Amino acid sequence: MDKQGPLLSLTDLSCGYHKQPIVQDLNLHLNRGDIGCLLGPSGCGKTTTLRAIAGFEPIIKGAIRLAGEVISRPNFTLAPEKRRIGMVFQDYALFPHLNVEQNVAFGIRKHPEVQRITQELLELVKLNTLGKRYPHELSGGQQQRVALARALAPEPNLLLLDEPFSNLDGELRRSLSQEVREILKQRGTSAILVTHDQEEAFAMSDSIGVFNKGRLEQWDSPFNLYHEPLTPFVASFVGQGYFIRGQMLTHDSVQTELGVIRGNRAYNWPAGSAVDVLLRPDDIIDSPESPLRAIIIGKTFLGAATLYRLELPTGNQLEAIFTSHIDHFLGENVGIAVAADHLVAFATPGTVAAHSSLPMSGVRRYSAAD
Repeated sequence: MDKQGPLLSLTDLSCGYHKQPIVQDLNLHLNRGDIGCLLGPSGCGKTTTLRAIAGFEPIIKGAIRLAGEVISRPNFTLAPEKRRIGMVFQDYALFPHLNVEQNVAFGIRKHPEVQRITQELLELVKLNTLGKRYPHELSGGQQQRVALARALAPEPNLLLLDEPFSNLDGELRRSLSQEVREILKQRGTSAILVTHDQEEAFAMSDSIGVFNKGRLEQWDSPFNLYHEPLTPFVASFVGQGYFIRGQMLTHDSVQTELGVIRGNRAYNWPAGSAVDVLLRPDDIIDSPESPLRAIIIGKTFLGAATLYRLELPTGNQLEAIFTSHIDHFLGENVGIAVAADHLVAFATPGTVAAHSSLPMSGVRRYSAAD
């Protein structure tokens, strides 16, 4: 077993059904002890990728390595039961005729210390008093904890979680996703999660891969995905954001209808290039004395903050998050300012910048098609 390098490596991977690739040219590496997430809309290829890692789908091109060993390549698929990979399914897949203890112990029932391991895991998932109950006597959250404990019992090299919280309500999803992250970190278990829920992905993951039409557009930390998206799709899919048109003034400043926006990233597009600038709600701040004005056309109270929908004099719209101590009313004309540390801009399609071969400075280039 390779103790160096990433635990899981997907290299130039293409996979799909009947030799028709759904996922193409995928490169992804997960470090030991990390939790990764495959995020994207329905049909983007994230579940197909997870099934290929598990050994349920053959691959067309490339290779999958786990702990330094090839477990899938064209014309070779190591059997799922030989991969030391655990799986937690969307529907829990518990054995209804076995109680909680028996479900957890199922994969290690021949282990000499099966009783000790089972009890330790039940304590870990906070079900040590419910060992004699059957699945139908448990809540959805408790059933998911049983499924997690059962998957962890054989001490897998890697745990795969396929939309594990989708059957639970919102508040329970949030609390359980954080709880599962703590359990995995406590045991040092590496994991890959599949979800279409951004909040879930951000709460659980060290690295997130955003999929679009079978291609991985960015594999990065949650912070970088939000603040430094590499493609327009990632920028629009992750978090709330709006694009406004601008014109490059210098390598790190853009003239927009909101004034000159500067950031800590430099672009090598020619001055005068048309670009689209990404603005998040937290980039717009309340500024009563500002000459820049906007009309409040919508508001959503979030507790500690309020999300406002703003209309600029040009008719363009933005969203802004202000603390709830600031209470504006619908139709009010308010002063705003831009406080964006990260200048995130994309070449406007059909312009000189879009066809420029000049690289971006200080920005990692991405090879996948938009």
